[in-house]
Amino acid sequence: MRKFGLILFLSCLLVITGCSAKEGRPLEDFQYTDQDGQSFGLKDLEGKVWVANLFFTNCTTVCPTLTANMSYIQQQAEEAGLDEVHFVSFSVDPEVDTPEDIKKYAESFAANFSTWHFLTGYSQKEIEDYALNNFKEWVVKPENDDQVIHGTKFFLMNKNGEVISDYPGDVDVPYKQILKDIKSAL
Repeated sequence: MRKFGLILFLSCLLVITGCSAKEGRPLEDFQYTDQDGQSFGLKDLEGKVWVANLFFTNCTTVCPTLTANMSYIQQQAEEAGLDEVHFVSFSVDPEVDTPEDIKKYAESFAANFSTWHFLTGYSQKEIEDYALNNFKEWVVKPENDDQVIHGTKFFLMNKNGEVISDYPGDVDVPYKQILKDIKSAL
């Protein structure tokens, strides 16, 4: 009987955990500049499901792969009729990445700007703090180096602006799972 009680307890715990999967870590408010030089912030994403990542335009390692993978997710979402999902890419080299540079970079990945915003317009310290506090990702710009060290995850936010899941964004990207999770969050 004791064994049955333990199994029942663990089953209930799993059900409760599964039911609360839509709730997550709330994000701090932000108001930055997008690829068109327009102000864009968390308020613009109210009531929307969105996917975020970190990047910078002169990255010589993972960023082209991350951006290509995000572009693929955007394309797959559009093909699946998930037009309501938005995408946000935060530059981790904001003092170098101008809106013009970002727009040119994003266009090379066929970004659909109606739902994908590439952000800059903040200090290096601000993005380092924002990434760590909100995405639990390190961003470090070493002295005398034009390459920025940063995380490679994609983050899914619910309509309340909370991080509800994260995924590898560079290798073994779980595209089907991401699309499934987007669909259930809408």
